[in-house]
Amino acid sequence: MTPTGQQVNALEAETPTAPRWEARADAVVLGSGAAGLTAALRLRELGVRVLVVTKAGIDDGNTRWAQGGVAAVLGGVDGDTADTPAAHAADTEAAGAGLCDPAAVADVVGGGAAAVAELQRRGAEFDTTPGGLARTREGGHSAFRVVHAGGDATGAEVQRSLVAATKGQGLPVLEGHIAVDAVRTSSGRVVGVTVLDNNGVPGVIRAPAVLLATGGLGQLYGATSNPELATGDGVALALRAGAPVADIEFVQFHPTVLYTPGARGRCPLVTEAVRGEGAVLVDATGARVMAGVHPMEDLAPRDVVSAAIARHLAAAPGGVDDHVFLDATAVDRFPERFPTVHAACSAVGVDPARDPIPVVPAAHFACGGVVADTDGRTPVAGLYAVGEVARTGLHGANRLASNSLLEGLVVGRRVAEAIAADVSPALAGVDGEAAIGPDVGAGPIVDRDQLQRVMSRYAGIGRDADGLAVAGSVLDLAQDPQLGESLPWTRRRVEDAALTLVARALLAAAASRTESRGCHVRSDFPVRDDVSWRRSQAIRLTPSGQPVVVQHPRQAMEAA
Repeated sequence: MTPTGQQVNALEAETPTAPRWEARADAVVLGSGAAGLTAALRLRELGVRVLVVTKAGIDDGNTRWAQGGVAAVLGGVDGDTADTPAAHAADTEAAGAGLCDPAAVADVVGGGAAAVAELQRRGAEFDTTPGGLARTREGGHSAFRVVHAGGDATGAEVQRSLVAATKGQGLPVLEGHIAVDAVRTSSGRVVGVTVLDNNGVPGVIRAPAVLLATGGLGQLYGATSNPELATGDGVALALRAGAPVADIEFVQFHPTVLYTPGARGRCPLVTEAVRGEGAVLVDATGARVMAGVHPMEDLAPRDVVSAAIARHLAAAPGGVDDHVFLDATAVDRFPERFPTVHAACSAVGVDPARDPIPVVPAAHFACGGVVADTDGRTPVAGLYAVGEVARTGLHGANRLASNSLLEGLVVGRRVAEAIAADVSPALAGVDGEAAIGPDVGAGPIVDRDQLQRVMSRYAGIGRDADGLAVAGSVLDLAQDPQLGESLPWTRRRVEDAALTLVARALLAAAASRTESRGCHVRSDFPVRDDVSWRRSQAIRLTPSGQPVVVQHPRQAMEAA
């Protein structure tokens, strides 16, 4: 699709990656999930010429797979007057295991009620009760504050309403294009982005503001709840543009995805709300998995539950068990309350009303990402980040359930207002000394299947120094020498280059953090160390392209 209302010029391609066309906008939003579309819609309302770029279709992405809901303290008629933003913040910080930024937490949770109201204004329809919006409770929450839609299809409803609003406002959307690299001036300011379409045709979009809303990195692992699109593109682009990333070692594994023998790639999620409605985890003998593990038992934070399942499976006689079960037989009206989960179970011959659901942990959410504040600004001028690709300090070492949609909606609006304030002064310098940034081909590319196997084995829930070293060595040795710059670039190659770079950054951070905290579990350092390690780590690239630990992310922001 050609970007509506943008000037597009055909250019001669001197090399396989030279742009063949050029477009201009005031701001370009990379990604069409909840965070990206919220920002784009608000930018349009503020009079900013915005172009949305997505590597698939506008309806694709991770948002539509979100089941649980939006965590928000509503108050008043639709909320629990006994619940407060302070209580939500306390739950968030408890789940984050000491690494949340309290100011960021307060900013985001304080915007929850307004975010839900804005979604409703844009046409989203949430589940209701006679008393107002229906709310449920999920792991780590001390109150029933998670609003949902379609029972367990909240993400699909959020995406539907935002896509409809985008089309209704006539926002220009460029589908089927993957972002490759930032366009920068000699001073390092980002002034655009190079892209590649599904046929390998390169282009460049000039804009004084580039917003990363590209989602997560679940495809680092063999089993994940994420779609195939979640390949860490935005994190890799930011690193190559000179931005730091932080908390990248904290990858949350959802405790319960539907287990299917030999499954790879995206696995159906069994929402945490099922446990919120009374389901419990059991093993093959019927013994409770979470009994005595945590005061909240089956509603403990996700890192606690996932780690407990992993330990339980490892301790099974002979180590032969590869999954546990979620007993939801006591949950009333399961098909009506959880239609998405029920359909997935039925597809593999499981009736949740009679049968325990076979489940296993799988890679779910990146708690870290590109260092950004709650206005979406990164340390690199002209580059912004929002949603799962960003590290705002909200999640710390482990994300509280349903805080992801909340963050995307709240910060999506805030970043739009920040861009609108920044973009006018920046426009004067966009055409100055712009030059296309570093070629993505400068980094190694590892076969995706091999990378996923290595990361799943050595950098999943349980890690140790030896395994992390092995993973690093395998990735170094597995670089394909035939994938040189002489070969034409494709979306697959851009994604695999991103996965390779992000995997190396994650391994560097995980090897450096010699403790267990939140999602980061080290079998050789099983104890949480609040003396030495109650801090985040920032990662940058060296001039040779090597990810290294450099400083605290707040110092990275202040040094910009």
